[in-house]
Order: sequence, then structure tokens, then C-alpha cells
Amino acid sequence: MKRFRFLIASVCTPLCLRAADPDSVADWREKMQPITPRGYVSHYTAAAIDIDGKLDDAAWTGAAWTDDFADIEGTQQTKPRFRTRAKLLWDDNYLYVAAEMEEPHLWATLKEHDSVIFHDPDFEVFIDPDGSAHNYYEFEMNALNTGWDLFLPKPYKDGGSADNSWDIPGLKTAVHLRGTLNNPADTDQGWSVEMAFPWKVLAARTQRAAPPKEGDQWRLGFSRVEWQVRIVEGKYEKLANTPEENWVWSPQGVIDMHRPERWGYVQFSREPDARFVPDTAAPARDILQEVYYAQRAFKKKNGRWGATLGEIGVAPGTVLNATATGWEAVIDWPGSNGGLRKWKIRSDARIDAVHE
Repeated sequence: MKRFRFLIASVCTPLCLRAADPDSVADWREKMQPITPRGYVSHYTAAAIDIDGKLDDAAWTGAAWTDDFADIEGTQQTKPRFRTRAKLLWDDNYLYVAAEMEEPHLWATLKEHDSVIFHDPDFEVFIDPDGSAHNYYEFEMNALNTGWDLFLPKPYKDGGSADNSWDIPGLKTAVHLRGTLNNPADTDQGWSVEMAFPWKVLAARTQRAAPPKEGDQWRLGFSRVEWQVRIVEGKYEKLANTPEENWVWSPQGVIDMHRPERWGYVQFSREPDARFVPDTAAPARDILQEVYYAQRAFKKKNGRWGATLGEIGVAPGTVLNATATGWEAVIDWPGSNGGLRKWKIRSDARIDAVHE
């Protein structure tokens, strides 16, 4: 597969062909860090939204589209063959996500809930409410409106195991097809999806307010999986030995959606003229990520964590401490109030502000 994944059946089996190396500090420095995560302002709506997949409600008319999706590795890669873009809105009960996808060959096969949906062309949503890279949600759906919902306490690369038993009570989803499904005899236009995620479910496993407060920013990732196909005896068939294509809103830099540190920022506002405010702590986060990836690379080579920044090849700027479970790095960074605020990353990739 063209991403780091775990198939979830009776046991979890790693499926990581062509996946990025989570122990590569070069991947961080050369591919991931140069990419600035995208930002989007999601506005509050008082108008009702009918979840039918059509995106024709008045509320959606006033919502801006995201940037067109790009290849997961970044803008330097091949431009996606078909256009994909998304919109977001919210009210007191739901976070609404909608997407529109060009597609000349509509097909889907999976009908059972919690199937491995990305084996079909799909649309995926990743939600990290507090931006810690831990305790995040994933939802995938195909053109048959079959869904797969997962909760991850931490990324797979850090030993995380997806909770496939987790479901989203009250979730609403719908698909609208602009063409005919599984019919190679014609040329289709595409498909669109709508999702309504209940705030009370998103609040259950995070410490973040949901619905969010004015100006709050959550980290979200959106991905579309596409497969190249051929027509054999009147049916679609995937091209052999051809990996999936991953088209995303905010490029990751590497082939792995489970790098939450590179997901985009969604800012929530009730103000119609609100503008996106870049994260002032983003440089601090990147400095800490440099330590994290350098430590992983050092351990892979030496079988232990590095004891100093110099040993792992990182310039001074943080304080590196050993812990009972590994290590942590801490940095002081200017806060929004003008004073200094501490940020910390742990050896399991959790990153957040230190509340003293």
C-alpha cells in the first residue's frame, strides 16, 4: 500500500509496503518540515443542513472550499489526476464535512461497516482536537456510503493500536453520485459526500471543548484514496502491482497519513469575517519534532536513546531529559500573551503545552 496502515481483523497485521520510514530524520528535514500545514476557517451556521450528499443547502453556498487536494508527498509530486476539494461548517451539535470529487469511473465494492474501506476509492477524515498527535479519530467512507470509524490513542509508528470497536453514535453520512456506480459502459462526473460528526462523541476522548470556543484550532487531515483500474469483461479491475494514489488537503511530505504533526489547522469561528491566524507555536513544534525524529534515527542505529542534543545531532534550543519510559524535550516559546510558554514532546510523539 502507498501508506502506513494496519489491517484490523482478528489481529492487527501491519500493511506497510512503500511506506515512509518513521526512523528517518532525513525524511523530517528534507520532506516534512519544509511543508507548512494548510489552514482553513470553519464558520458557524445557524441554517439547517440536510445530509444527503448533494451540497446544495444554502449554508454550504457561503462556505469556502479548501485548496484543491495535492499528492500526499507534496506539491513537487505529480498533480492528482482528478480534482478533490472540501468544505467545513459547524453548529452547536455537529461538525460538518463535505467533499466533492471528480471521477470518470465510479466504483465501490465494500458494503460491510468497518471493512478496510481504502481498498475501494474512498474519502477519509482525521481529527486531532488538541493537536497533541495522540487520541485522534479517523473515519473513511466509499461511494456505497459504507463507513469505517477508528480511534487511535497514538500513531502506529509509536506503538499505537487502532480501536476498531469504537463507533460514532449519531454520525450522519450521505453520498451523491454524478454518474452510475460500477458501470464501465459510461463516463461519470464524480461523487460528493457529507458527514455530520456529533460534538459529544468527539469530546468523549479528548480534553478539548466541543463545540469549540471562538478561535479554537483543531488539527484535521483529509485524504482521498484512488486506484488505477482497467475494464475486464465489463467490470472494473485494479491494475496489478500499482499502488494506491493518496491525494490530501494538506500534504504530509511522506507516504503516511498517520503523522498528525503535518495535518492542517481548522479554526472555528462564529464571526463571518474571521481570518485564519497562523499557529505562533508552530516553529516550537517543529524544533521539538526535529528532536523526536533525530532520537528515533539514533535509537535505530545505536539501540538506545541519545543522552544529549549533540549526540543525536541537533543544535541547542531545547532541554533534553531522560524519563522512566524514554525521554522528553522541552522548549520555551513566546506565548500569545507575550510571556514564555513551555512546550514538550515525549518519546512516543505526544506534543503539547506544559501546564504548570
